[in-house]
This record gives sequence, C-alpha cells and structure tokens, in this order.
Amino acid sequence: MKKLWGGRFTKSAEEWVDEFGASISFDQELVMEDIEGSLAHVSMLAACGIISDEEASTIKDGLKQLKKKAENDELSYSVKLEDIHLNLESYLTELVGPVGGKLHTARSRNDQVATDMHLYLRKQVKVIIELIQEMQEALIDQAEMNIETVMPGYTHLQRAQPISFAHHLMAYFWMLERDKERFSESIKRINLSPLGAGALAGTTFPIDRYVTADLLGFEGIYENSLDAVSDRDFILEFLSNSSTLMMHLSRLSEEFILWSSQEFKFIELDDSFATGSSIMPQKKNPDMAELIRGKTGRVYGNLMGLLTVLKGLPLAYNKDMQEDKEGMFDTVKTVTGSLKIFAGMIHTMKVNKNHMEKATRTDFSNATELADYLSDKGIPFREAHEIVGKLVLTCVQQGCYLGDLPLAEYQKANSLFEEDIYVVLDPVTAVKRRNSAGGTGFKQVAIALEKAKALVNNKLKI
Repeated sequence: MKKLWGGRFTKSAEEWVDEFGASISFDQELVMEDIEGSLAHVSMLAACGIISDEEASTIKDGLKQLKKKAENDELSYSVKLEDIHLNLESYLTELVGPVGGKLHTARSRNDQVATDMHLYLRKQVKVIIELIQEMQEALIDQAEMNIETVMPGYTHLQRAQPISFAHHLMAYFWMLERDKERFSESIKRINLSPLGAGALAGTTFPIDRYVTADLLGFEGIYENSLDAVSDRDFILEFLSNSSTLMMHLSRLSEEFILWSSQEFKFIELDDSFATGSSIMPQKKNPDMAELIRGKTGRVYGNLMGLLTVLKGLPLAYNKDMQEDKEGMFDTVKTVTGSLKIFAGMIHTMKVNKNHMEKATRTDFSNATELADYLSDKGIPFREAHEIVGKLVLTCVQQGCYLGDLPLAEYQKANSLFEEDIYVVLDPVTAVKRRNSAGGTGFKQVAIALEKAKALVNNKLKI
C-alpha cells in the first residue's frame, strides 16, 4: 500500500516498524472528530476560494458517507496507513476520486490531530460534568434520608466525635462540586482551535481560521501556530482534574470498603455492586469500590506519563506526542465508568442506622462534650480538657464509658458537674448542639442540603 507521504523515500519500512510507529490501533477513537474537522475545513477552503464549490460539495458528500459508515461500524483500518487521518483520506479518495486529495490543502496532520483532540475532550468533559452531577444527586438523596442518623466521626481512623451520617456523605458532595468547577473552567482552554496552524508555521493559502473555529463551535483560535500544534496543556489539565476527582472517589471507596466490613457494619452494598469468593461461600466483597480505588493509580500514571513525555520536547511537533492519546482515552473510560458505578452504589446501599448509633454509645467520642460543658461554666478549656482526660482514664481503668460513671464520680472530679451531664453525653444531643455554620448539627445539615440542591438544580451551562 502506497504511503501518502512516500514521494521522498526510496525504500519501505519493514512491517514490524510500521506497526511500532502506527497509531491507528487507538486513534481510530477520533474518527467522528476527524470527519467533523474535515467538514469544517473543506467548507472554509471553498468559502476562501481555495477550492471550487463543486469540489467542496463532492468532498463533503464523501465525508458524510464515511461518517455514516463510521456510525455503523463499517470501516476497517490499515496499519500501513498509520493513523486515522490517512486512513480516512484514503477512503475518501476511493469514494470521490483524486479530488479527495484536495481536502488536505492548507492543513497538516499536526493541526488536524490537535483539532481532533480538542473536539474529543470538549465532548467528554461535558459528559464527565454531567456524571459528577448524577453522583452528587445520589449523595443528596441518601443524605436527606439520614440527616438524623448518628455515626462516629473519625480522625486518624480513631473515633473522635459523633456526627450526622448525612454530614459525612455531603463532605463528598462539596469535593465533587470543586471537581465539577475545575472541569467546567478547563473548557475555555479546551475550546480553542488549532486548525489552520499547519505543520508549525501557518500556510501560504489565504485561509480564514475564524471560519473553521466558528463552524466547530470553538470560542477562539490559538494565536501562535507553533503553540497551536505543540500544546498539550489542555490534556494535562484534564488528566490533572481527573486525578483529583479519582482521589476523591478513592477516598469514598475506602470508606465504603471499611463501612461494609463485619468490623463496622455501617452499610451494606447492593448485591449488584459486590462479588463473591470462588472458595469461601460466605463472602460478599466490595469489588467495585476496590476497583475504583485501584484504578485511581492508572489515572495518576496517565498524568505522570504525559508530563514526562512533554518535559523535554523542543517546539514544535514531535512524534513523542503520539503518546498523548492512549492515556487520555483510558482516563476518560476510567473516570466515566467510576462515576456511573458510584452513583449506583450510593443509590442502592443500605444504611444500618441502629448499628451506627450504637457505635457512638460504646466509645469516648462524647468526651469533648464534657470539656465544652465545663468551659460553658467558666473553666478554661485547657483545664477542662485535663479534667475530662482523667475521667476517661478512670473509665478505661474501670472498663466502662463516660455515660456509665455515677454523678458522684463526676462531682469528685469537679463540683460544677450536675445531673444534666447525662443529657449532654447523649450522642444525638452532641450532634444536635453543633450548630455552627457548616457543622454537623441537624439544622446545619438541612441548610447545607438546601444549598446543595439549589446548586444541582441550577445545572451548569456547558
């Protein structure tokens, strides 16, 4: 098969060399974007008088036929033709004859592939934003059912203070909100057109780059042709945003894995998001959460891989940059799949409310309530802290909890303790009293939920 760039060469590469250098095995993912960019390009060529209207019409008809074949998965691709661009150009020439070769006038594969990736990421980022929002809605639904569900809050994975389970879930809502904002803000950098930059220096043809930018829905063009073909910042930003998102999903995965264990028993994941063991009949493993936690590493790897590829590259285009696509495609697949799985897990999980609250009554997470109680009565907090610390030690030595100590024991520690201390020690009371803005008090959680619902109802215009 004749190379479309082979005029200068006197010998062909061996087959294994062609396979090593070809990108068609993965960049065929860009087939629809490549056709979309070509349709805009040929329209501009005709509008600028570079090719005739008749030639443009013929080329467009051929491209539309290829688009239909691509939609029906009727195209096959050759390694000999290296990439999606040359494969499509070859198909086009077969369909419409030599005039198909005019499509590449005033264009290089360098600006062509960059355009394809801008179009691809613009579409995928919008999908990811929508999926983040669906996961946020799942969190809101569960939180609304669990405002007054009390659970132990943790620091250092040690029980710290009782909190509302809804409050815990909604912490992830706000993480996702920041993720959504990052992706949304990145669109303005994705939505620039490199088309017309040529290989690196622009073109001698009287093109109008603003025409193609407008036809493709871009907000503007790259102002420097060298930058246009060599920039991969928009992919790095996508990979970075995806890494942060996956870090958040991984943290929630870890919580779900812990909470669904026999040791915690706080939640039970739906059977559709768990698997069993081939040897142990009793097992119900949180495999989907574990996979998301594991797949976070590959997204990080894709970011570090591209950073490393780009770090020593001189301007403008280099073949190294072919390595920008597989990690991008893989990250899109990983992130979208993870978000879909998580929304389903959250919607269908069972919350063991009684078990959660019971856990708050068999620990010392209400100790801060005692210190606050004494502080309210005028004792400096540091002194109150020491008094309560000694009471906790007494409980540890006696094998009981703070609620089990008789009032006489409290009054021996400090005369300001009164009978109402047992109301203060109640975990539900402890949560309810934390009514500072953004706190875990039930009223504050309800307020936060209303704010969250207003955000998701006022969906971002993307």
